[in-house]
Amino acid sequence: MKRFSCAPNDPAFVQNPYPFYDRLRTGGKMVFWEELNLPVIASYDGVSMALRDNRFGREAPEGFAPEIPDHLRAFYDIEDHSMLELEADRHKRLRSLVLRAFTSRRIKALVPDLEEIVDDLMERFPEGEFDLMPAFAKMVPVRIICRLLGVPEEMSEQLLTWSNAMVAVYTPTRTREIEEAASQAATEFSDFMRSYVETRRSQPADDLITSLIAAESEGEKLTTDELITTCILLLNAGHEATVHSLGLAVKTLLEQETPREFLSDEKIDGTIEELLRYDPPLHLFQRWVYEDTTFLGQELKRGDKIGLLLAAAGRDDDTWDDPNRFDPSRKAKQNAAFGAGIHFCVGAPLARLEMRVALPRLFERYPNLRLTETPRYADTWHFHGLAKLMVTT
Repeated sequence: MKRFSCAPNDPAFVQNPYPFYDRLRTGGKMVFWEELNLPVIASYDGVSMALRDNRFGREAPEGFAPEIPDHLRAFYDIEDHSMLELEADRHKRLRSLVLRAFTSRRIKALVPDLEEIVDDLMERFPEGEFDLMPAFAKMVPVRIICRLLGVPEEMSEQLLTWSNAMVAVYTPTRTREIEEAASQAATEFSDFMRSYVETRRSQPADDLITSLIAAESEGEKLTTDELITTCILLLNAGHEATVHSLGLAVKTLLEQETPREFLSDEKIDGTIEELLRYDPPLHLFQRWVYEDTTFLGQELKRGDKIGLLLAAAGRDDDTWDDPNRFDPSRKAKQNAAFGAGIHFCVGAPLARLEMRVALPRLFERYPNLRLTETPRYADTWHFHGLAKLMVTT
């Protein structure tokens, strides 16, 4: 297995990781990334196969689960009930119950709420130059998730604080300080959600929490801990990804000569898929190896881990013509931005809907929206997003 070196916090890499991904693909179907201490896959076909292969999964095989230090216990008490981290029957049960509540009908019904939220945020845009990330991209997802769950929107900033602290644990360069902040946030977030769930048990409402409480499959329901974790997962995963998706989408569109032409009713769906392929919000997803096996010509042992480079898959020139060019007219093909297989992102329809409502509305209201400085990516790499997006209307 060929070995490659690149620090994930190297400034040049953070600002543009795609040339390094191209180098990885020249080394073979699976290569070793030194700084991550991880075999990684950067091809579209390889990533797609690994996402669907039941020899690999998110849950550690018996005997290989890492020891959880005391200062992270509160964080992993949440993770222990997350369908994102589970496999087999328990994952199937949780996902089935969540999908009974998180229906396509419920998602589609959010369109008027999204339109209202987007319009309200645009009304608040300041005069002159401002950062679109906190003014728009960060607030659309958290406010719609608050409405979806039935949590007061005035809690948005607090939910963001908890969410940001928790997801920071997933970055390869995390520190002890980050870990302690994540556990503190997990404790506070869990306590808040627990009290809210108990309220909804006695006072049902037309919201997702009430539907999750009522959801039943083959005589089973979500436990309180599972329900709390699911609500936290929907916020953390859904919010983090969609913030970056919106920010990157606006950046990419503003870099085109005529961005509005890509946002008509006939073109918007193709544009969204191309935006997600071209510069997706999540770059790395890891999998445990469940049995001694051979995959992509490499010998793997039970208990090994492999890294799937979702963003690299979207720039594979064996799959996409001229992959470094943004081209919404290209023939539709499933991208890897939301994963695939049994862990395909539950929130993908909502993320796409948020982009479908927010982007045309933004560019219709502000046809002269433009960048005022070169956008810079935040030093978080595998959660790929902008540190700020300075614009003027």
